[in-house]
Amino acid sequence: MAGLVAGCCKNTHADQKGVLWPLPDDVGDPDLQLMLFPERLQTSLRRIPDCEHIHREMAKSGVTLSLLWSEYCEVCRLSNEIPLKHTQYCNYYRKFAATTKATMHISRKPGEQLEVDWAGQTAAIVDRDTGELFPVYVFVAALSSSQYAYVEGFLSQNQESWITAHVNAFTFFEGVTRILVPDNLKTGVEKPSWYSPVINKTYHEMAEHYGTAVIPARVRKPKDKPSVEGIVGIISTWIIAALRNQTYFSLAELNNAIMQKLREFNSKPFQKKPGSRLSTFLNEERHALQPLPASAYELATWKIATVQFNYHISVDTMHYSVPYEYIKHKVDVRITKGVIEVFFNNHRICSHPRLYGRLGQYATAEDHMPDKHKQFVQWNAERFVLWAQNVGPSTTTVIKAMLSFHRIEQQGYKACMALLKLADKYSLVRLEAACARALSYTPNPSYKNISTILVSGQDTVAVETKISDAKQNGDSQNTHSFTRGAGYYGRNS
Repeated sequence: MAGLVAGCCKNTHADQKGVLWPLPDDVGDPDLQLMLFPERLQTSLRRIPDCEHIHREMAKSGVTLSLLWSEYCEVCRLSNEIPLKHTQYCNYYRKFAATTKATMHISRKPGEQLEVDWAGQTAAIVDRDTGELFPVYVFVAALSSSQYAYVEGFLSQNQESWITAHVNAFTFFEGVTRILVPDNLKTGVEKPSWYSPVINKTYHEMAEHYGTAVIPARVRKPKDKPSVEGIVGIISTWIIAALRNQTYFSLAELNNAIMQKLREFNSKPFQKKPGSRLSTFLNEERHALQPLPASAYELATWKIATVQFNYHISVDTMHYSVPYEYIKHKVDVRITKGVIEVFFNNHRICSHPRLYGRLGQYATAEDHMPDKHKQFVQWNAERFVLWAQNVGPSTTTVIKAMLSFHRIEQQGYKACMALLKLADKYSLVRLEAACARALSYTPNPSYKNISTILVSGQDTVAVETKISDAKQNGDSQNTHSFTRGAGYYGRNS
């Protein structure tokens, strides 16, 4: 007591509080503390926060302890009560959370994240004919807040099964969370990293379609996705082990049994709190999910292809055109059931309906062709015949013969185009004469026949012989172009 008095006598704080020395004999340490530091005893007079209310509000999206403390201070001001400081306020709630083990809901709000993984234990189906057992891999998805789960079996853990499982899970939940938390498996994450993991391209595309973000769990950190880790163990017992004595002959049959057990699992009451996963989902989390898009995601696969010299790429033995400027460039190809899309440097440069049926088919867009090739495509049988009629009757006959010779009309287009080029080189007059000469040999002359006649000059020989025969016979009225005299056959008159 003497020490406390001595210390106080040297401090002006005692003078400010009106403490007079020497103190009466009946004043003890608690009395002196109240006289010198009355504010320290006023804490018990301050408004105690409602921790149950804090806990319920913290489960809502976007709510923080700082926001709740600000609201608490405003309530205290309106009721003329003294609020606790922020640190004291947080300590009250942390003690409550530690006592009730309610910390799980602090960082996992309704509609915030969905944890996904493959269960370690597998189920099985039996081949009816051989009796062979096929393993069935079980996909598990759990909402972090309500623990509401979705389970489905697949015959593989490949990319298609992984994406299909997510699409079906979103449909089951009738909504999408803001975050997806997968494990670091290859179908989800190509390169694990705490700072910047590389998400699988198809998985990322699926997440973009549904408006969610993929944040993988850290490697060997099961606490990053405790909901699914815990539910996987429960599911292994509640569903997979419960079905071990039943025989299933198809995946659909097994999944029907899994779905029945899943309903029981989600409706099963909690052991340490009221309600069930289903009731918690319906009351607290369903409304917090983001709505589903208008259409479900269509699974797409990607490949890298090189544009060939014929400005086409090959996908599953079918050929699809690409703008000719990209010849010999590598492009990314997105493949779905209905569409083939081609990307260069992340920009889509073209797309085609996917071809099915006879192998080796071509899908060619005219806009992808060089100008010279466009001219070829724009020609058709009617146009070839019209052009031939402007040259002469013999050329017209030859063109019609070329087009009718092939079972498919388009197969004769190349020969007709070649005939056009002969006219450019040798003139229309000589081409008509060459066609007439060729028709005198065969009713179905080929391009090669006519080209040989022009190269050898036989078309000019025929014209000169006709003029000479007309003069020798003195028949001014004979104008038949195919009349030949004896001199034509090398005989002396």
